[in-house]
Amino acid sequence: MGVGQRQGVAALMTAGAVLLSSAGVTLFADAAAARTSASPAVSAVTATGASPFAAPGKTLKLGAKGATVKVLQTRLAELGYAPGRIDGRYGGATLAAVWAFQKVNGITPTSTVARRTWAALETPLAPKVLVPNGKPTRVEVNLAKQVMVLYVGGVVKLVSHTSSGSGISYCETATWEGRAQRFCGDARTPTGDYKTTWRRDGWHKSYLGQLYNPIFFNGGIAFHGALSVPLAPASHGCVRLPMHVAEVLPGLLGTGVPVHVRGRFVR
Repeated sequence: MGVGQRQGVAALMTAGAVLLSSAGVTLFADAAAARTSASPAVSAVTATGASPFAAPGKTLKLGAKGATVKVLQTRLAELGYAPGRIDGRYGGATLAAVWAFQKVNGITPTSTVARRTWAALETPLAPKVLVPNGKPTRVEVNLAKQVMVLYVGGVVKLVSHTSSGSGISYCETATWEGRAQRFCGDARTPTGDYKTTWRRDGWHKSYLGQLYNPIFFNGGIAFHGALSVPLAPASHGCVRLPMHVAEVLPGLLGTGVPVHVRGRFVR
């Protein structure tokens, strides 16, 4: 892992920006409002319906601040990604959105936003549809790209960076139900077709660790926030999400929504 990626993982471990409005928790920032006041509101625009955009072209690195960062954040929000608060600060939430965008557009994910990423932001690709005949409201998890896409009414509502099951067998000892127990398994996120089921608010303790705002869709496998969401699969089988995405996902994703998991990550 390069220096930029190591910095990115560290930033993601502290990322957790939450956007609020009078109507409740929201995810995206309205592009027009962001250009003037950066006030948050809901806005999700698919690549095919994106507004014209001229990239400023300035190279940005993690930790950058200023107007160009705000332009980047606004554009990511327009395209349905989740850059966190549009505040002109390139932190962990914005990095997670950059990674997701780069992966969807066939760019090796990096914390640096340079010529190729800016060019893709001008003419972006839409996420690959994994289930062409799927329900208008559904979730698709692309294990190959480590990306989750939420469709609402047939429109891309959210594209998020993820980290799924590592694929590595494990045996761990944990205190569960008042006594030390040994748990072994295959850290894999199974492909298939599922539906969202039960959920918990806030931190939920499982026998393999803490899950933030988990939404379960396949037995004990859930979408959940985590303090570490690296580029490579690293979970016991759940689909890890950046904290700021997990904060708002419960308000966007109901119970009984189809979840389609496809692909295989190649290291």
